[in-house]
Amino acid sequence: MTKAYWVATYREIMNQDNLTEYAKLAGPAIAACGGRFLARGLPAIAKEAGLIQRVVLIEFDSIDMAKGAYESDAYKAALQALGHDSVIRDIRIIEAS
Repeated sequence: MTKAYWVATYREIMNQDNLTEYAKLAGPAIAACGGRFLARGLPAIAKEAGLIQRVVLIEFDSIDMAKGAYESDAYKAALQALGHDSVIRDIRIIEAS
């Protein structure tokens, strides 16, 4: 089975309170689906077109597990707590090579 990585980059955070509530729910929801947080925070170095913005890197044992975490009821509750106007972010799920 090939590992998968969930990469989230936060381009803008407009409501820190909602992001805090989201994190309280999202962390356990992702972990319950087999996700392992490898890194969270601001980059130490950004090169080329890189931006100094919040990045979260989560490892899963498969693409299906990562997809299942995103689609889980527990993670949907976290997204509801985040709301629609709290952050601008990019989430990508990629398969390890």
